[in-house]
Amino acid sequence: MSTEVTLSVDADGVALITLDGGDGLNLFSRATGRALSAALRSCDEDDAVRVVVLTGAGGDGSAFCAGADLSAGSGAFEDPGATFSASPVDPPAFQVRKLVIAAINGHAIGIGLTIALQCDLRLVAEDAKLAIPQVRRGMIGDAQSHFTLRRLVGTALAAELLLTGRPMRGAEAAVRGVATRSLPAAEVLPEALAVARDVASNVSPAALALSKRLLWSDLGGDEIAAAETRAHRVLMNHPDAAEGPAAWRERRTPRWTLPVSQLPTDV
Repeated sequence: MSTEVTLSVDADGVALITLDGGDGLNLFSRATGRALSAALRSCDEDDAVRVVVLTGAGGDGSAFCAGADLSAGSGAFEDPGATFSASPVDPPAFQVRKLVIAAINGHAIGIGLTIALQCDLRLVAEDAKLAIPQVRRGMIGDAQSHFTLRRLVGTALAAELLLTGRPMRGAEAAVRGVATRSLPAAEVLPEALAVARDVASNVSPAALALSKRLLWSDLGGDEIAAAETRAHRVLMNHPDAAEGPAAWRERRTPRWTLPVSQLPTDV
């Protein structure tokens, strides 16, 4: 049975996407990739969604995602054909115009880690095992990991993980920058949801979307300066520019009115 992907959105605008294989491993198949793509696309397009949390189903000792499903019928051994992509999640999390938090509540192996690397924040269980072991299986890292990992931690550590396939625990991952923070496994999802609700309540969706676009871009210094200026002009010409300071002065939750869907695409 393929790992299913469930999506729920609460009243605060926090979307929870759960990988659920029913076995605590939450193995990734082509069908999982299609379902996760649909869930992320829905979150990107829905203005009611402010923040996305991605996690794995199961209790203590379960995996976030223990890697690719290599069982018969999973599609892993099929001829890749002309439509094959080593990046099966489209859009990747870094293209979603909302904050995407990976709540890595257990082991993240292979594509289980590489899809988490596409997220903006990664909260990881201290004792979780993380690895991109594909070179030990005759393959290479997927899901744009040669871009995301090098961007996050630099070439030296990216080379260590991608070219040796060696595992590390969550605590080491946090120290070395692969993860944002490490926590006891039982605290990972609650903390991720707490961060998500804080952002959903207090952060301008439009400002976050524009800042995230620049953060993940490959623009140089002068290009970034110009793009920041364009973004400021968009934001300063909307009532939200006054609402943010007013909410801060009045010690209340801001009431943002500029939805992500109304942002110009050329900023």
